[in-house]
Amino acid sequence: MAQVSLRQVNKIFPGGIVAVKDFNLGVESKEFVVIVGPSGCGKSTTLRMIAGLEEVTSGEIYIGDKLVNDVPPKERNIAMVFQNYALYPHMNVYDNMAFGLRLRGYSKTEIKERVLEAAKILGITHLLERRPKELSGGEKQRVAVGRAIVRKPLVFLFDEPLSNLDAKMRVLMRTELNKLHNRLQTTMIYVTHDQVEAMTLGSRIVVMKEGVIQQVADPLTLYHRPANKFVAGFIGTPPMNFIPGKIIRMNGEYFFEEGKFKVKILESMIKALQPYEGKEVILGIRAEDIYDKFFTTHSSPENTIDVLVEIIEPMGSEVYLYLHTGKNTLVARIGGIAKPPQLNQRIEVVLDMNKVHFFDKDTEKAIV
Repeated sequence: MAQVSLRQVNKIFPGGIVAVKDFNLGVESKEFVVIVGPSGCGKSTTLRMIAGLEEVTSGEIYIGDKLVNDVPPKERNIAMVFQNYALYPHMNVYDNMAFGLRLRGYSKTEIKERVLEAAKILGITHLLERRPKELSGGEKQRVAVGRAIVRKPLVFLFDEPLSNLDAKMRVLMRTELNKLHNRLQTTMIYVTHDQVEAMTLGSRIVVMKEGVIQQVADPLTLYHRPANKFVAGFIGTPPMNFIPGKIIRMNGEYFFEEGKFKVKILESMIKALQPYEGKEVILGIRAEDIYDKFFTTHSSPENTIDVLVEIIEPMGSEVYLYLHTGKNTLVARIGGIAKPPQLNQRIEVVLDMNKVHFFDKDTEKAIV
Protein backbone atom coordinates (compact mmCIF):
# COMPACT_ATOMS: atom_id res chain seq x y z
CA MET A 1 0.00 0.00 0.00
CA ALA A 2 1.07 3.64 -0.36
CA GLN A 3 1.00 6.97 1.35
CA VAL A 4 -0.45 9.97 -0.48
CA SER A 5 0.93 13.44 0.14
CA LEU A 6 -0.35 16.78 -1.17
CA ARG A 7 1.98 19.71 -0.57
CA GLN A 8 0.85 23.29 -1.11
CA VAL A 9 -1.43 22.17 -3.93
CA ASN A 10 -3.37 24.85 -5.81
CA LYS A 11 -5.83 24.63 -8.67
CA ILE A 12 -6.80 27.77 -10.55
CA PHE A 13 -9.15 27.47 -13.53
CA PRO A 14 -9.18 29.89 -16.49
CA GLY A 15 -10.57 33.26 -15.49
CA GLY A 16 -8.74 33.18 -12.18
CA ILE A 17 -11.26 30.90 -10.46
CA VAL A 18 -9.52 29.39 -7.43
CA ALA A 19 -10.88 25.88 -6.86
CA VAL A 20 -8.27 24.62 -4.36
CA LYS A 21 -5.91 26.79 -2.32
CA ASP A 22 -2.80 25.78 -0.36
CA PHE A 23 -4.00 22.21 0.17
CA ASN A 24 -1.69 20.25 2.50
CA LEU A 25 -2.53 16.69 3.50
CA GLY A 26 -0.68 13.50 4.29
CA VAL A 27 -2.66 10.26 3.99
CA GLU A 28 -1.01 7.31 5.73
CA SER A 29 -0.79 3.86 4.19
CA LYS A 30 -4.01 1.83 4.77
CA GLU A 31 -5.81 4.94 6.08
CA PHE A 32 -9.42 5.82 5.16
CA VAL A 33 -9.61 9.60 4.73
CA VAL A 34 -12.82 11.41 3.81
CA ILE A 35 -12.88 14.87 2.22
CA VAL A 36 -16.19 16.56 2.97
CA GLY A 37 -17.74 19.93 2.25
CA PRO A 38 -20.59 21.66 0.43
CA SER A 39 -20.97 21.58 -3.35
CA GLY A 40 -18.30 23.66 -5.10
CA CYS A 41 -15.79 23.57 -2.23
CA GLY A 42 -13.08 21.89 -4.33
CA LYS A 43 -13.19 18.37 -2.90
CA SER A 44 -13.82 16.55 -6.21
CA THR A 45 -11.23 18.72 -7.95
CA THR A 46 -8.72 17.66 -5.30
CA LEU A 47 -9.54 14.00 -5.90
CA ARG A 48 -9.23 14.43 -9.65
CA MET A 49 -5.80 16.01 -9.23
CA ILE A 50 -4.68 12.98 -7.20
CA ALA A 51 -6.00 10.74 -10.00
CA GLY A 52 -4.30 12.83 -12.68
CA LEU A 53 -7.59 13.84 -14.34
CA GLU A 54 -6.95 17.49 -13.48
CA GLU A 55 -3.62 19.26 -13.86
CA VAL A 56 -2.10 20.81 -10.73
CA THR A 57 -1.59 24.58 -11.07
CA SER A 58 1.12 24.57 -8.39
CA GLY A 59 2.30 22.33 -5.59
CA GLU A 60 3.28 18.67 -5.45
CA ILE A 61 1.42 15.35 -5.21
CA TYR A 62 3.23 12.20 -4.12
CA ILE A 63 1.96 8.62 -4.22
CA GLY A 64 4.39 6.66 -2.12
CA ASP A 65 7.77 8.30 -2.65
CA LYS A 66 7.04 9.21 -6.27
CA LEU A 67 6.16 12.72 -7.44
CA VAL A 68 3.23 12.18 -9.81
CA ASN A 69 2.43 15.69 -11.07
CA ASP A 70 3.48 14.75 -14.60
CA VAL A 71 2.62 11.04 -14.44
CA PRO A 72 -0.40 10.07 -16.59
CA PRO A 73 -3.41 8.59 -14.74
CA LYS A 74 -2.93 5.05 -16.06
CA GLU A 75 0.59 4.92 -14.58
CA ARG A 76 -0.31 6.15 -11.07
CA ASN A 77 -1.56 2.74 -9.91
CA ILE A 78 -4.76 4.15 -8.48
CA ALA A 79 -8.39 3.10 -9.03
CA MET A 80 -11.28 5.53 -9.00
CA VAL A 81 -14.96 4.84 -8.33
CA PHE A 82 -17.28 7.47 -9.78
CA GLN A 83 -20.71 8.75 -8.83
CA ASN A 84 -22.35 7.55 -12.05
CA TYR A 85 -20.80 4.02 -11.98
CA ALA A 86 -19.43 4.41 -15.57
CA LEU A 87 -20.24 0.82 -16.59
CA TYR A 88 -20.21 -0.31 -20.20
CA PRO A 89 -23.88 -1.05 -21.05
CA HIS A 90 -23.08 -3.63 -23.77
CA MET A 91 -20.85 -5.75 -21.47
CA ASN A 92 -21.93 -8.10 -18.72
CA VAL A 93 -20.66 -7.69 -15.16
CA TYR A 94 -17.74 -10.09 -15.65
CA ASP A 95 -16.51 -8.22 -18.73
CA ASN A 96 -16.96 -4.82 -17.07
CA MET A 97 -14.75 -5.95 -14.21
CA ALA A 98 -12.23 -7.63 -16.51
CA PHE A 99 -11.96 -4.89 -19.13
CA GLY A 100 -9.18 -2.87 -17.50
CA LEU A 101 -7.10 -5.98 -16.88
CA ARG A 102 -7.42 -7.04 -20.53
CA LEU A 103 -6.14 -3.63 -21.63
CA ARG A 104 -3.10 -4.14 -19.41
CA GLY A 105 -2.36 -7.52 -20.96
CA TYR A 106 -3.16 -9.85 -18.07
CA SER A 107 -3.66 -13.52 -18.89
CA LYS A 108 -7.15 -15.02 -18.99
CA THR A 109 -6.34 -17.14 -15.95
CA GLU A 110 -5.16 -14.15 -13.90
CA ILE A 111 -8.18 -12.11 -14.98
CA LYS A 112 -10.59 -14.87 -13.99
CA GLU A 113 -8.96 -15.31 -10.58
CA ARG A 114 -9.07 -11.59 -9.83
CA VAL A 115 -12.67 -11.09 -11.02
CA LEU A 116 -13.99 -14.08 -9.10
CA GLU A 117 -12.11 -13.03 -5.97
CA ALA A 118 -13.54 -9.47 -6.13
CA ALA A 119 -17.03 -10.77 -6.90
CA LYS A 120 -16.88 -13.05 -3.87
CA ILE A 121 -15.74 -10.19 -1.60
CA LEU A 122 -18.63 -8.01 -2.79
CA GLY A 123 -21.27 -10.74 -2.92
CA ILE A 124 -21.98 -10.32 -6.64
CA THR A 125 -20.86 -13.72 -8.00
CA HIS A 126 -24.45 -14.46 -9.05
CA LEU A 127 -24.55 -11.26 -11.12
CA LEU A 128 -21.53 -11.89 -13.36
CA GLU A 129 -23.59 -12.77 -16.45
CA ARG A 130 -26.00 -9.83 -16.15
CA ARG A 131 -25.74 -6.52 -17.97
CA PRO A 132 -25.89 -3.13 -16.20
CA LYS A 133 -29.54 -2.49 -17.23
CA GLU A 134 -30.53 -5.62 -15.28
CA LEU A 135 -28.95 -4.36 -12.04
CA SER A 136 -30.23 -2.16 -9.22
CA GLY A 137 -28.35 0.98 -8.21
CA GLY A 138 -26.67 -0.78 -5.31
CA GLU A 139 -25.62 -3.69 -7.53
CA LYS A 140 -24.17 -1.30 -10.13
CA GLN A 141 -22.18 0.40 -7.40
CA ARG A 142 -20.81 -2.94 -6.22
CA VAL A 143 -19.72 -3.73 -9.79
CA ALA A 144 -17.98 -0.34 -10.04
CA VAL A 145 -16.15 -1.05 -6.77
CA GLY A 146 -15.32 -4.56 -8.01
CA ARG A 147 -13.79 -3.15 -11.17
CA ALA A 148 -11.51 -1.09 -8.94
CA ILE A 149 -10.64 -4.01 -6.64
CA VAL A 150 -9.43 -6.28 -9.45
CA ARG A 151 -6.76 -3.73 -10.29
CA LYS A 152 -5.22 -4.18 -6.82
CA PRO A 153 -4.18 -0.52 -6.83
CA LEU A 154 -2.00 1.33 -4.34
CA VAL A 155 -4.83 3.80 -3.64
CA PHE A 156 -8.62 3.76 -4.01
CA LEU A 157 -10.35 7.06 -4.83
CA PHE A 158 -14.12 7.42 -4.34
CA ASP A 159 -15.98 10.42 -5.80
CA GLU A 160 -19.42 10.62 -4.11
CA PRO A 161 -20.14 6.97 -5.01
CA LEU A 162 -23.35 6.66 -2.96
CA SER A 163 -25.14 9.88 -3.91
CA ASN A 164 -27.36 8.18 -6.53
CA LEU A 165 -28.65 5.56 -4.09
CA ASP A 166 -31.76 5.76 -1.93
CA ALA A 167 -31.40 6.39 1.81
CA LYS A 168 -31.67 2.73 2.87
CA MET A 169 -29.16 1.56 0.25
CA ARG A 170 -26.71 4.33 1.22
CA VAL A 171 -26.69 3.05 4.81
CA LEU A 172 -26.11 -0.51 3.58
CA MET A 173 -23.31 0.49 1.21
CA ARG A 174 -21.59 2.56 3.93
CA THR A 175 -21.40 -0.60 6.01
CA GLU A 176 -20.10 -2.57 3.03
CA LEU A 177 -17.38 -0.01 2.30
CA ASN A 178 -16.25 -0.13 5.92
CA LYS A 179 -16.04 -3.92 5.76
CA LEU A 180 -14.20 -3.67 2.44
CA HIS A 181 -11.57 -1.33 3.86
CA ASN A 182 -11.05 -3.56 6.89
CA ARG A 183 -10.65 -6.58 4.64
CA LEU A 184 -8.41 -5.05 1.96
CA GLN A 185 -6.37 -2.79 4.27
CA THR A 186 -5.86 -0.39 1.36
CA THR A 187 -5.35 3.38 1.33
CA MET A 188 -8.71 5.00 0.53
CA ILE A 189 -9.63 8.64 -0.12
CA TYR A 190 -13.34 9.31 -0.27
CA VAL A 191 -15.15 12.49 -1.29
CA THR A 192 -18.69 13.36 -0.20
CA HIS A 193 -20.94 16.30 0.64
CA ASP A 194 -22.80 14.14 3.19
CA GLN A 195 -21.43 14.68 6.70
CA VAL A 196 -23.11 11.48 7.94
CA GLU A 197 -21.10 9.48 5.39
CA ALA A 198 -17.97 11.32 6.46
CA MET A 199 -18.52 10.65 10.17
CA THR A 200 -19.28 6.95 9.72
CA LEU A 201 -16.58 6.10 7.16
CA GLY A 202 -13.50 8.18 7.81
CA SER A 203 -10.72 7.47 10.29
CA ARG A 204 -9.84 11.11 9.57
CA ILE A 205 -11.98 13.78 7.95
CA VAL A 206 -10.88 16.80 5.93
CA VAL A 207 -13.48 19.59 6.05
CA MET A 208 -13.28 22.03 3.12
CA LYS A 209 -14.90 25.35 2.35
CA GLU A 210 -14.30 27.45 -0.76
CA GLY A 211 -11.19 25.48 -1.70
CA VAL A 212 -9.53 25.80 1.71
CA ILE A 213 -9.09 23.15 4.41
CA GLN A 214 -10.94 24.21 7.56
CA GLN A 215 -9.94 21.33 9.84
CA VAL A 216 -8.45 17.83 9.65
CA ALA A 217 -9.29 15.50 12.54
CA ASP A 218 -10.95 12.26 13.56
CA PRO A 219 -14.79 12.31 13.62
CA LEU A 220 -15.23 12.81 17.38
CA THR A 221 -12.70 15.63 17.53
CA LEU A 222 -14.51 17.44 14.72
CA TYR A 223 -17.81 16.99 16.55
CA HIS A 224 -16.69 17.98 20.03
CA ARG A 225 -13.86 20.43 19.26
CA PRO A 226 -14.59 22.19 15.95
CA ALA A 227 -11.94 24.69 14.90
CA ASN A 228 -14.45 27.28 13.70
CA LYS A 229 -18.12 28.08 13.25
CA PHE A 230 -18.29 26.54 9.76
CA VAL A 231 -17.05 23.14 10.94
CA ALA A 232 -19.34 23.28 13.99
CA GLY A 233 -22.36 23.96 11.78
CA PHE A 234 -21.48 21.51 9.03
CA ILE A 235 -20.75 18.48 11.22
CA GLY A 236 -23.70 17.09 13.18
CA THR A 237 -27.43 16.53 12.66
CA PRO A 238 -29.28 18.74 13.32
CA PRO A 239 -26.67 21.50 12.90
CA MET A 240 -25.29 23.23 15.97
CA ASN A 241 -27.36 26.14 17.30
CA PHE A 242 -25.66 29.54 17.02
CA ILE A 243 -26.71 32.42 19.28
CA PRO A 244 -25.25 35.93 18.87
CA GLY A 245 -24.69 37.75 22.12
CA LYS A 246 -22.27 39.58 24.38
CA ILE A 247 -19.86 38.69 27.19
CA ILE A 248 -20.70 40.77 30.27
CA ARG A 249 -19.36 40.97 33.82
CA MET A 250 -21.65 41.38 36.83
CA ASN A 251 -20.54 41.29 40.47
CA GLY A 252 -17.23 39.74 39.51
CA GLU A 253 -18.85 36.93 37.48
CA TYR A 254 -19.05 36.48 33.72
CA PHE A 255 -22.22 35.88 31.72
CA PHE A 256 -23.29 35.43 28.13
CA GLU A 257 -26.19 37.78 27.38
CA GLU A 258 -28.39 37.19 24.34
CA GLY A 259 -30.86 40.02 24.93
CA LYS A 260 -33.77 37.96 26.21
CA PHE A 261 -31.73 35.77 28.55
CA LYS A 262 -28.31 35.44 30.11
CA VAL A 263 -26.41 32.37 31.32
CA LYS A 264 -23.41 32.11 33.60
CA ILE A 265 -20.06 31.19 32.06
CA LEU A 266 -18.13 28.38 33.71
CA GLU A 267 -14.95 29.19 35.62
CA SER A 268 -12.90 27.04 33.23
CA MET A 269 -13.89 29.24 30.27
CA ILE A 270 -13.37 32.66 31.83
CA LYS A 271 -9.68 33.04 31.00
CA ALA A 272 -10.28 32.55 27.28
CA LEU A 273 -13.32 34.84 27.27
CA GLN A 274 -11.96 37.72 29.40
CA PRO A 275 -10.55 39.57 26.36
CA TYR A 276 -14.11 39.57 24.94
CA GLU A 277 -15.70 41.35 27.93
CA GLY A 278 -18.24 43.83 26.57
CA LYS A 279 -17.82 42.43 23.04
CA GLU A 280 -20.11 40.38 20.83
CA VAL A 281 -19.42 36.67 20.37
CA ILE A 282 -21.37 33.65 19.11
CA LEU A 283 -22.44 30.89 21.49
CA GLY A 284 -22.80 27.44 19.94
CA ILE A 285 -24.66 24.54 21.50
CA ARG A 286 -25.79 21.23 20.04
CA ALA A 287 -29.41 20.10 20.11
CA GLU A 288 -28.73 17.19 22.48
CA ASP A 289 -27.15 19.56 25.03
CA ILE A 290 -30.41 21.45 25.59
CA TYR A 291 -32.60 19.71 28.18
CA ASP A 292 -36.19 20.04 29.31
CA LYS A 293 -35.92 21.40 32.86
CA PHE A 294 -38.29 18.76 34.24
CA PHE A 295 -36.23 15.86 32.87
CA THR A 296 -32.72 16.80 34.02
CA THR A 297 -30.79 17.18 37.24
CA HIS A 298 -28.46 19.80 35.72
CA SER A 299 -30.79 22.78 36.04
CA SER A 300 -30.04 25.95 37.96
CA PRO A 301 -31.30 29.54 37.59
CA GLU A 302 -27.95 30.41 35.98
CA ASN A 303 -28.34 28.08 32.97
CA THR A 304 -32.14 27.89 32.56
CA ILE A 305 -34.00 29.94 29.93
CA ASP A 306 -37.65 30.48 29.05
CA VAL A 307 -38.67 29.60 25.48
CA LEU A 308 -41.73 29.14 23.27
CA VAL A 309 -42.30 25.82 21.50
CA GLU A 310 -42.80 26.73 17.82
CA ILE A 311 -42.49 23.38 16.03
CA ILE A 312 -42.52 19.75 17.22
CA GLU A 313 -40.97 17.00 15.09
CA PRO A 314 -41.54 13.47 16.48
CA MET A 315 -38.70 11.20 15.30
CA GLY A 316 -39.72 8.01 17.10
CA SER A 317 -37.22 7.49 19.90
CA GLU A 318 -36.66 11.24 20.21
CA VAL A 319 -38.35 14.56 19.51
CA TYR A 320 -36.97 17.70 17.87
CA LEU A 321 -38.28 20.90 19.45
CA TYR A 322 -37.90 24.25 17.71
CA LEU A 323 -37.77 26.80 20.50
CA HIS A 324 -37.95 30.59 20.24
CA THR A 325 -36.17 32.70 22.83
CA GLY A 326 -37.77 35.94 21.67
CA LYS A 327 -34.76 36.74 19.47
CA ASN A 328 -33.42 33.41 18.20
CA THR A 329 -34.69 29.94 17.35
CA LEU A 330 -32.99 26.90 18.90
CA VAL A 331 -33.38 23.22 18.08
CA ALA A 332 -33.42 20.79 21.02
CA ARG A 333 -33.26 17.02 20.64
CA ILE A 334 -35.21 15.51 23.51
CA GLY A 335 -35.24 11.75 23.99
CA GLY A 336 -37.26 9.34 26.08
CA ILE A 337 -40.19 11.60 26.94
CA ALA A 338 -43.59 9.91 26.96
CA LYS A 339 -45.44 13.21 26.63
CA PRO A 340 -43.48 16.02 24.92
CA PRO A 341 -44.39 19.70 25.35
CA GLN A 342 -47.30 21.11 23.36
CA LEU A 343 -47.17 23.49 20.41
CA ASN A 344 -47.10 27.17 21.46
CA GLN A 345 -46.41 26.16 25.06
CA ARG A 346 -43.86 28.13 27.09
CA ILE A 347 -41.33 25.87 28.77
CA GLU A 348 -38.01 26.19 30.57
CA VAL A 349 -34.96 24.51 29.11
CA VAL A 350 -31.46 24.05 30.47
CA LEU A 351 -28.29 24.79 28.49
CA ASP A 352 -25.47 22.41 29.41
CA MET A 353 -22.72 25.00 29.91
CA ASN A 354 -20.09 22.24 29.97
CA LYS A 355 -20.90 21.60 26.31
CA VAL A 356 -21.16 25.14 24.89
CA HIS A 357 -18.74 26.59 22.34
CA PHE A 358 -17.84 30.24 21.82
CA PHE A 359 -16.75 31.69 18.48
CA ASP A 360 -15.21 35.03 17.55
CA LYS A 361 -17.89 37.03 15.73
CA ASP A 362 -15.47 38.42 13.11
CA THR A 363 -13.08 35.54 12.41
CA GLU A 364 -15.58 32.78 13.37
CA LYS A 365 -12.68 30.86 14.95
CA ALA A 366 -13.32 28.89 18.13
CA ILE A 367 -12.53 30.73 21.37
CA VAL A 368 -13.55 27.92 23.74
